[in-house]
Amino acid sequence: MSLFHLRTSTKRKLKSFFTVPTIISLTVLVVIVVTAVFATQLAPHDPNAIDITAMLEEPSSTHLLGTDKDGRDLLSRLIVGSRITIISAFGVVAISAIIGIPYGLVSGYYGGLLDQILMRISDVILSFPSLLLAFIFVASFGRGIINAVVALGIVYVPMLARLTRSLVLVEKNKVYVEAAHSIGYGDWRIMLVEILPNCISTLVVQMMLDIGYAILDLSAMSFLGLGVQPPTADWGAMLEDGRIVITSAPLVALAPGFMIIITVVTLNIFGSGVQAYLDPTQRKLPSLRKFRRLVGAANVR
Repeated sequence: MSLFHLRTSTKRKLKSFFTVPTIISLTVLVVIVVTAVFATQLAPHDPNAIDITAMLEEPSSTHLLGTDKDGRDLLSRLIVGSRITIISAFGVVAISAIIGIPYGLVSGYYGGLLDQILMRISDVILSFPSLLLAFIFVASFGRGIINAVVALGIVYVPMLARLTRSLVLVEKNKVYVEAAHSIGYGDWRIMLVEILPNCISTLVVQMMLDIGYAILDLSAMSFLGLGVQPPTADWGAMLEDGRIVITSAPLVALAPGFMIIITVVTLNIFGSGVQAYLDPTQRKLPSLRKFRRLVGAANVR
């Protein structure tokens, strides 16, 4: 392929990726992540400062989103809560990836009895609802955000492991793996250096989607009192605080709920855009006019 066609192909791929929904979702995600990173600097007030004289105040110049039932600034708690929510979700996915990807690699590559044993273990874990199993772990080891992250990370392992296994089953029968065997490469080198890089794009997209699921599950656990403990700010815990006063001050519940919805939806949209970019079968084909201009064939009909 010539340098011109390589550049043209790259431009087409980037153009297919930078669609309006993908750009908007990426912008929103960047804003959320930057806000989470610099949360303490951006928060206008102490998120845990209680002021009984300012309980359930409406939005004003002092408190842009009002206050909660304890007189705490709602905007500050939303900003600081974003850090805990985002970091916790990344922690869940990191734990599932560290355990699940090697799990699936070994299972898919070696097959046989080892594959049967590992997959039956996964089936047992998957037979339970994810949140119910996480509740059992947290109930056994105690409440707290760290225990909730570890519990959900373990629950997410079988899903990522099965995806990795299915990808490895396809890749291990290809010619480049046979060539690596003939050269004398060891099994671990073939798995980590040859096979895994060809699976990583699909795994990255899945992990991006898992971050959204993790945010929902962590928020549910905090809502039920199994995640962060008072007075720590977290979107799920803020939903529980707002539920009590939703009739008199609906913004206290609507604000964290809106943030959860926006974050999860933008993650799904951006993940779909990345998947379409990485998967050639999902890319939008150019129009006939653009195709004729690209190939320089005016007689293409």
